[in-house]
Amino acid sequence: QVQLEESGGGLAQAGGSLRLSCVASGSISSINTMGWYRQAPGKQRELVAVITRYGSINYADSVKGRFTISRDNAKNTAYLLMNNLKPEDTGVYFCNVRAGRYDTAYFEEFWGQGTQVTVSS
Repeated sequence: QVQLEESGGGLAQAGGSLRLSCVASGSISSINTMGWYRQAPGKQRELVAVITRYGSINYADSVKGRFTISRDNAKNTAYLLMNNLKPEDTGVYFCNVRAGRYDTAYFEEFWGQGTQVTVSS
């Protein structure tokens, strides 16, 4: 069993900031990558940012310079600091984790339930 618990979503004004958190728990032996995806109504889910265990990071072009992803390996937690928010950032944000469990020899992909982020103009 692996569970991802997201928090930090809500309503923000354009130009404001929000910080999302994702805590992974359960029978986890190691976590390879942690990342965030988002999805707006009528649109495909898209990658926002991803970070490896050793700190390599990729961002979507639309959030470069505004969002910062980080992780605390000791706490199995990933963060997404969103600065200078725009209405276009509105959507459901999902935590994504690739992790190995004690009873498997491979990495599996896990998803959080999603947290709503709404940015008003």
